[in-house]
Amino acid sequence: MQTVQSNGAGEVAIVTGGAKGIGFGIAAELARSGRHVAIFDLDRASLEEAQAALSKEGREVLALSVDVTKSESVAQGVEAVIERFGRIDVLVNNAGIVRDKRITKMSDEDWDAVIDVNLKSQFLCCRAVLRHMSAAQYGRIVNISSRAWLGGVGQSNYSAAKGGVVSLTRSLALEWASANVTVNAVAPGIVDTPLFRTFDEDLQARLKKSVPVQRIGTPEDIAQAVLFFAQREASYITGQTLYVCGGRSLASPSV
Repeated sequence: MQTVQSNGAGEVAIVTGGAKGIGFGIAAELARSGRHVAIFDLDRASLEEAQAALSKEGREVLALSVDVTKSESVAQGVEAVIERFGRIDVLVNNAGIVRDKRITKMSDEDWDAVIDVNLKSQFLCCRAVLRHMSAAQYGRIVNISSRAWLGGVGQSNYSAAKGGVVSLTRSLALEWASANVTVNAVAPGIVDTPLFRTFDEDLQARLKKSVPVQRIGTPEDIAQAVLFFAQREASYITGQTLYVCGGRSLASPSV
């Protein structure tokens, strides 16, 4: 393995939900920055495709089938990364799902699934990597929240989970600052993902108009924010939430 440089080359990063969409965009940028990348995902076909694509960046890529809502699965995934690379420098908690419904139509399962994937997974992954980061006296954790944590019609489960991510981030930042581990959050707005492309063209156009910069975000936009927090030079920044939403967090409604 390469010696770690100040820009992150030679570091090891885990990205949950990294096989496609925003997660893949983040994993790709981390690989381009010289980091080895481990992807946690449940979509085996997408894992194989992502591993093949990321390997072209010249870095070692570990694609693991991990259920980030299950403690044992997360622990096994983290130990596999340690066994392969011997270290974990960066954790990006990106895995997420949506099941939007007004609360009177929302089932227990709709609530539990969204809370588990969007919030519990971040707790489990942070807990699993922090003992390694603490021992190394270094780490960068970036939790993906959402502009929707500010609230949205039909998104009580999703907004609650993403609000929980912000609070989790702030608490862990305080707990681990003395160990040289920073914990920050990125809150995306509307992003061009496979899910967004399933919307009809009229809805896509209306959503675009609701963004002050008049365009939809890209996975690369989110990845740049993650790279900022992940760099070694960002050592004096922790517990913060950075909106990457084209200005939509200033006044406009959530999706």
